[in-house]
Amino acid sequence: MSNNKTVFTTGEAAKICKVSQQTIIRCFDNGTLKGFRVPGSRFRRIPRDQLFVFMKDNGIPTDALESGKKKLLLVDDDQDLVDLLVDCFSRDGRFDIRTANNGFDAGMQVKEFRPDLVVLDVMLPDINGREVCQRVRSDRTMDIVKILCISGMVEMDRINDLRAAGANDFMQKPFTTDKLLDRVCELLEIDRPVAI
Repeated sequence: MSNNKTVFTTGEAAKICKVSQQTIIRCFDNGTLKGFRVPGSRFRRIPRDQLFVFMKDNGIPTDALESGKKKLLLVDDDQDLVDLLVDCFSRDGRFDIRTANNGFDAGMQVKEFRPDLVVLDVMLPDINGREVCQRVRSDRTMDIVKILCISGMVEMDRINDLRAAGANDFMQKPFTTDKLLDRVCELLEIDRPVAI
């Protein structure tokens, strides 16, 4: 989605604010989010400046509106792997990246940073990945956050358990950074990088 648009649909506004489209429509209809209806239709449109005001008033980080980059939180206690992933996603150029090395920090970062996607190691030193998934999913405002769990474990029942706890996807370690980047792009519904 282009970040230099001047008018947004309710769906686009919902993606930027990381809330459901119904929430945007409700705020539009009750007047807390200013906009206009397209003449002759029931479609609502929200001007960029009004969306910015709404986000500020409601404590929603406005950087998604400002940068247009996807927000990525990388969580692993292996600092070498974290550095490798940061390097990979930085080179792509379409991501705003934060990192955490344990489950507690991951939970705090999800609340503050409101990432589009969390790449989450399952075996963390404090809280395991399953618990992090449950905590994120217990907060209705985080429904839009995607979670990609990574681990060396292969037991199908444990992987199913992660999905039941709220993980959107699972990747087996070891993997190539290209494969991870592809999977992240797939989950975020953005174009895959073009091989040079």
